[in-house]
Amino acid sequence: MRYAPFGKTGIEVSQIALGGHEFLANGRSRGFNEDMAKAVTPSYFLPGFGGPKRLEILKTAYDLGINFFDVTIDSEKEALGRNLADAPPPYPVYIQTRPEGMCYGYDPGNRKMLDYALLREEVQRGLKLIRRDAVDFLNIGLQKWSIDETPDYMPRLADNLQRLRDEGLIRFAVADSFGGQRLYLEQLASGAFDAVNLDLSIGEPGGLEKVIPEARSRGMGVIAREVFFKSEIFTIGEDVGVTDRAAVARTALAWVAKQGPDTIILGVDNAEQLRANAATLEAGEVALDLDLVAKLEGAPAFQAYRDQRLRAFFELQNEK
Repeated sequence: MRYAPFGKTGIEVSQIALGGHEFLANGRSRGFNEDMAKAVTPSYFLPGFGGPKRLEILKTAYDLGINFFDVTIDSEKEALGRNLADAPPPYPVYIQTRPEGMCYGYDPGNRKMLDYALLREEVQRGLKLIRRDAVDFLNIGLQKWSIDETPDYMPRLADNLQRLRDEGLIRFAVADSFGGQRLYLEQLASGAFDAVNLDLSIGEPGGLEKVIPEARSRGMGVIAREVFFKSEIFTIGEDVGVTDRAAVARTALAWVAKQGPDTIILGVDNAEQLRANAATLEAGEVALDLDLVAKLEGAPAFQAYRDQRLRAFFELQNEK
């Protein structure tokens, strides 16, 4: 496993960050694709998370040297906390998580995070689930309405995040968004964050233009996610006659690794998938099949996906 200095944190992170998603038989993530409203409700726990298969994945992560773990909904948080207690890591590990019910579109205007008492209470609740004394990386996922509806949103949020640090409840904060480049750049300019977490893939390269260079210029860590377009890349491959999903996965992952993020969040359904991903990253650029990239890029579904994602990221108007 390769490691990289993570911005100015003083921490070295593994090239793979193990995502906390568990999966349905159709390949979709559990929770979000079962009952979205309940899945993102604080203290709602779906049955079956953190079972024997997940514990095997965790132990494989240890064998590979993975030291960064990302969990989203409470079912994932509780499962990771329990699994880490049942199978303690043989080396220091770091957890990224978020305040439930406050990020993205779950809270209008993302206003709850401006109430320090509410934010503090939520962080403390999350700490009980992951069984840690402090959140290593608190992920703050915003929508554009945060800054569009509240002009002083960023300085107020920055103050709350610093108060959490001062109390020892969090170590670092991570800028996240589904709102695109403009919002990301405001997050970075606030000085409140130590790293940035963003979609980065063959089909969504927008962050390479300004967001990642700006993060690097500020000495911030970079986390990439959604390498496989939430599994959509495999359907796109099948549309152009590429049925070897492993080959598609290798090339998609190798492309992202070539862009140089510090760590890449990967969700896996079993230990074999995790080992295969680690092998791809160990191989480096030789795993990148440019002919396959060209074939995928030629697919109408790929072009539609990339166009839609880039238009959203750069807030471009759709053509009439």
